[in-house]
Amino acid sequence: MAISRFVRLQRLTLSRALYRLLLPALCLLLSGCGTLSQTSAPVSDRVYLSHATFHENVDDIVRHYMQQKQVTGISIAIIHQRGAPQFYSYGVTDARQRYPITPDTLFALGSLSKGITAEVIIGLVDRGELHWNDTLATLLPRGVPLSEDAKRITLLQLVTHTSGLPRQDMDLPMFLKFMAYLRSGENFYGNLDSDAVLSYLADFSAPAHPAAQYSNLGYALLGYILQHRLHQDIETLAQHQLFGPLGMTSSSFHPQTLRGYPWRALGHAGDQPKLIARGQLTPDWAFRGNMVAAASLYSNARDLIRYLDAHLHSDAQGALGQALAQVNHPYEQHGNQAQNIAWVTDTYGQQQITYQVGYIGGYASFIGYDRAHGNAIVVLQNAFNWSNYLGIALLRDLARKDRRVLNTVACNFAAQQSAPPEVCCGAKFDAQSAAREPSARGACQ
Repeated sequence: MAISRFVRLQRLTLSRALYRLLLPALCLLLSGCGTLSQTSAPVSDRVYLSHATFHENVDDIVRHYMQQKQVTGISIAIIHQRGAPQFYSYGVTDARQRYPITPDTLFALGSLSKGITAEVIIGLVDRGELHWNDTLATLLPRGVPLSEDAKRITLLQLVTHTSGLPRQDMDLPMFLKFMAYLRSGENFYGNLDSDAVLSYLADFSAPAHPAAQYSNLGYALLGYILQHRLHQDIETLAQHQLFGPLGMTSSSFHPQTLRGYPWRALGHAGDQPKLIARGQLTPDWAFRGNMVAAASLYSNARDLIRYLDAHLHSDAQGALGQALAQVNHPYEQHGNQAQNIAWVTDTYGQQQITYQVGYIGGYASFIGYDRAHGNAIVVLQNAFNWSNYLGIALLRDLARKDRRVLNTVACNFAAQQSAPPEVCCGAKFDAQSAAREPSARGACQ
């Protein structure tokens, strides 16, 4: 026992020293710490959003992005004012097969898996099978070595990325695997996928000032808990609670079972892996253990826009609507961004956009919605680019155009009613007034 304790203390000292040594290098290689994702469009790209119609804006900014980033395929789905979905498809699955991208083309979604997993867990909590204040001390099997800080981590902290657990285990083996990934593109999350993830908890020390911190490690633990506490896999749970009820027939954590898998978009290098030329094919990433729930999901634009439509209508009655509504609740605020369950909400003036991003292998994905305006968007690309800003840029553009139309209608209606000038252009305006003047144009600029 004394020898084991001595070895563990040695390992803790070495791990902390390596963490301090390697963290700056690892952050630099990953192109920044924190969320890593760039969701704000460069100022220079605003010119591509200056057309008269939203459709022209979509086409121009996407084609510019694909050329600049050397992306072979992008699939987009949009809901405007809770209407019928609209689809935009660009490019091909890869340079060799050249299957055209369609709304039904499958993409790897990476961390969008976490949103599905979190909403499955919301359902389990609502049914009393789990509780938000359950801790790792009770969720994990007896005998798993846990530090005092690890014992206190709650289920709610895991789903909201507020547990204090890091993005991944920062040790020498992880560093070496990541360095190999930069050259090969191969999966470097093997430790998180296996039960070795539990070994990190024995020496875990919570930050002195905890804050929301994106954690693959935390969601790997959720995958472990679902398998070992509930004895169910995420695929079964998601099919029962989400995919089946929403008609998402082309979504699965086991992508090889999907009919469209042979015609899927293949992943390509982009901003990552750094040492593979942009536009070159990268290996598929596959998981079989804990990381299935965190990163294994495949789907397409058609299914994902159904999923977002359900979030736009999450005030509907029923268990599913109540579960989806819970991801709108903020648990921690940092500047203009709120951390919710799996999702985040960014505030831009009067507009709020709730979204997720996903990165894996050679793919990047974005799903987001603006409940107040009734807009939602899916953006899937078969290249790994941190600059994943198309979704936010297009949702903000939609809201600007909606406000311009409402102001135009308000101005025309005010003129008809001989209202004073201050009523026009920015005054309070109700939907009933808009219905009276559906074709008004041009009065407010």
